[in-house]
Parts: sequence; structure tokens; C-alpha cells
Amino acid sequence: MTAPIRVLVCDDQMLIRTGLVTIIDAQPDLEVAGECGDGRAAVELAARLRPDVVLMDVRMPVLDGIEATRRLAGDKVADPVKVLVVTTFNLDEYVYEALRAGASGFLLKDAPPTQLLQGIRTVATGAALLDPEVTRALVGRYAARIRPAGDVPEELPLTPRELEVLRLIADGRSNGEIAAALVISPETVKTFVSRILAKLGLRDRVQAVVYAYRHGLAT
Repeated sequence: MTAPIRVLVCDDQMLIRTGLVTIIDAQPDLEVAGECGDGRAAVELAARLRPDVVLMDVRMPVLDGIEATRRLAGDKVADPVKVLVVTTFNLDEYVYEALRAGASGFLLKDAPPTQLLQGIRTVATGAALLDPEVTRALVGRYAARIRPAGDVPEELPLTPRELEVLRLIADGRSNGEIAAALVISPETVKTFVSRILAKLGLRDRVQAVVYAYRHGLAT
């Protein structure tokens, strides 16, 4: 029998945190490893409990979710923990910063429970999770700040088709949507995504989105 996915829930609003814990614990393949109400506690508990996924709010007391994410999943962390950020539309600027800090993805707080649960499972497998609607709103509002002028790589190691796939990823498209747009199979899309990440030295799709906008490869 496969061990359940262990989740650490971090949200400073007790009502929301209790709801998340209840939803997660009701799933046979998921288990709440712990819960807390601030970022510092999340960092401390994650180090002790080693959950598979940390469900992280952004705006919290003591230590906010962005800095907590950086300490748990940043580039300099030797043994990073997967972090799934939950947020609201009016916090989309913070979401971008959280992705840069190392988060594996993000969801809206008003997402249906099925989407939240699937998001936890997706991140636990090592994949990244981008809510397409939030991604489009995020990059649309902050594209100018995300993309430094004149920072396009002179020799991009991607084929024209790989560049096309990268731009669709940056638009928040799922593999199925990319496959439909390019009239190729989802399996072929997966292959392209793997090649893009390998060539650019990126960890996941989240980093690919940030890379595309920072280097002027998507608009």
C-alpha cells in the first residue's frame, strides 16, 4: 500500500486552516502532517516533520509566506520542500515573488476542493502547478516589471518549436491545451517540456514561465 502524501497546512486564518485540514484529512491518499499560522512556524515544522507538500498562505504574521517559501524551497536550500502557494487575486504580485522564491505552484483560495486536492497530488509528484487564469492575470499586470529590457539571450538553445511550446507554457496553458494548439499529442508536449527544462537548466514549469517573461520570450 502506497504511503499517503503528507501535507503541512500553513494559514493564519483559523477558519480557513481548519477547512483545509478537514478537506485534506478526508482523502485516503492524503494526510495532514501538521498545521500552523505563520511562516516561521512553517519553516520549523517542515524541518522537523519533513512533509511532502507545504500548503502556504502568502500574507501571514511573524514571517510571510514568500520568505518562508524561500527558506524551504529556494535555490540555496540543500534539501528543499515542495511548496504550494494559495492566494487571492489581489495578491498576484506576491505570487510572482513566491514563484521566484521556489514555490512549485499556486492556486486560488476560492478554488473548488477537487482542484486543491489534485494540486497537492500534482506538486507531490514533482510537477509544477500553475493556475492558468491567475498566470494570465499575473503576467499581464506585471509583464513590464518581470521582463528586463534588452535581456533576451543572444544564443537561445531552443528549436523554433521548443520556443513555441515555451511561450504557450508562459501563457499558462496546460499540456492538453498546448497539444491542441499545436496539433500534436500530449506525450509529445511532455517531451518538449522536458527538453526545454533540461536545455535552460530549469527545475519546473514555474521557473520556465518566469524565465520566459524575464528574458522577453513571451508577451
